[in-house]
Amino acid sequence: MSDADTASPPLTAAALATRAAIVATAERLFRTMGYQKTTVADIARELKMSPANIYRFFPSKSAINEAICGGILVEFDAAVWAIARGPEAPAERIRAVFRLLQEQTIALFFHERRMHDMVAAALEEHWPVIDQHVHTIDAAFGHIVADGQAQGVFAPLDAEMTGRLLHLTCVMFTHPTLVEQCQDTKDLPLMAHAMAEFCLRALRPDAPAA
Repeated sequence: MSDADTASPPLTAAALATRAAIVATAERLFRTMGYQKTTVADIARELKMSPANIYRFFPSKSAINEAICGGILVEFDAAVWAIARGPEAPAERIRAVFRLLQEQTIALFFHERRMHDMVAAALEEHWPVIDQHVHTIDAAFGHIVADGQAQGVFAPLDAEMTGRLLHLTCVMFTHPTLVEQCQDTKDLPLMAHAMAEFCLRALRPDAPAA
C-alpha cells in the first residue's frame, strides 16, 4: 500500500477552523493560567465542547502545545530569515541575528513567565518543532556565511557547519533554562554583542588557522 493510500484525508474548512480555535484558546489559557495548570478539560469548557471533541482534533495536550510552540517559532524563524536575506553587509547581518535571538528569547519566554513551562517542556521532550527551529536558524546563519564568503569577507570554511557553530555560540543567551539561571538578564545584550564580535573575528579571511 502506498503512502498516498494511507495518508489522512485533508481537513475541511470547518475542521481547520476548529483546530485554530482550540490552539488560540489553549494559548490564551497558558498565558493566563500557566501551562501546567491548564488542562484539556479547561480548553474544552472555554470552547463549550467536550474533552472528547478536543481529542478528535489533537491526540493529546502535548500535541496542542506543539502547535502553539510551532506558531510562535514560525514567526521567530521568519524574522531571522528576513535579516539573513537582507541587503546589509554579512557582518552586520550576523550581529543583527545575534541581537534578535537574544531579544526574542527574553521577550517570548521571560516577559511572559507563564509560557516558560511550555518552552521548557518542548526542549525537555524534544518536540519536532524545536528541532525544525534549530535547523532553520543553523541554515540562516549558513546563508549569511556563504554570502560573506562570496564577497570575500569571510574565510573559506564549510558554510553549513560554520552556520551551525555560530548558532551554538548563542546558547548561553538563548536557551530558556540557561537564561533563567542568569543572575541579571541585563548582562545578556552585552554578552550577545561580545559573542558576535568574537565570531566575526574568527570568520575573517586573514584569521589564523586553528
